[in-house]
Amino acid sequence: MPTSHIFKTVEFDVNGQKISGISNGNEQGELLLCLHGWLDNAASFHPLMPYLSNYHVIAIDWPGHGLSDHRSADAHYHFLDWVNDLIALFRSQQWQAIDIVGHSMGGMVASTFAAAFPEHVKSLTLIDAIGLLTSSETTTTTQLRKGLLSRLSQGTKVKKYHASLESAVEARVLVSDLSQQNAALIVNRGIEKTAAGFSWRSDSRLRTISTYRFTMAQAQQLVADINIPVQLLYGSKGMDMVTKGLKNFSPLFKNLQKHKLIGGHHVHMEQPEQAAMLVNAFIQQLK
Repeated sequence: MPTSHIFKTVEFDVNGQKISGISNGNEQGELLLCLHGWLDNAASFHPLMPYLSNYHVIAIDWPGHGLSDHRSADAHYHFLDWVNDLIALFRSQQWQAIDIVGHSMGGMVASTFAAAFPEHVKSLTLIDAIGLLTSSETTTTTQLRKGLLSRLSQGTKVKKYHASLESAVEARVLVSDLSQQNAALIVNRGIEKTAAGFSWRSDSRLRTISTYRFTMAQAQQLVADINIPVQLLYGSKGMDMVTKGLKNFSPLFKNLQKHKLIGGHHVHMEQPEQAAMLVNAFIQQLK
């Protein structure tokens, strides 16, 4: 049973930018950092966190998401910039080696971080994510063109508003595998009420197309350099990229445990108690 429903707001100043988040659990316990996926926010870990109350659990909003600051007007959201955000956060807080849980994009960022900065990661739990998104080197020019054109067109798009909070929740349900209840958790943190209606807090530039992607060889080299223990929790109805990732990346991990749970891409929200049990058992066995 969950033992702590007290969620506290946390804020970090990282290179002059605010990174917001939620904390829960034993503040004297070991730190457990949770990293959400693209266009989600820290609230996606709300169902999971109370089952991990023996840890000091912190879930952050990535820049451009939730209550965190957006990047400056001259910046964009490159994949490697998320890794930079993470190392900057660690250095600003003087965190040493901690356990990390990463969902979807958060898992990909954490994997890259673990390869480049192994001294900062004790263990890594991936939720419906394994490896990295890749493209063939033959698509480099096409990817660049599409990415730059999407940036140019972003400024011409009209901001959309919802007449009600319920409308925003329904819109999120329609484009995801989220239940109404779980969608509401993410939407409530990711939306704001204005005179014109309810609008998303997330930076619209998050939706631009990437100007580049790693090749498969580059991605596999990064994964092969992950030396810390890793476990994967994935949904029986999760993303296709996980099925492909199991084939392309799982043989490269030096220490990988895999668990399939009944659920979709947000399986940690659907099966929080079971997911937390696996997270806790995984961390404890490494002590």
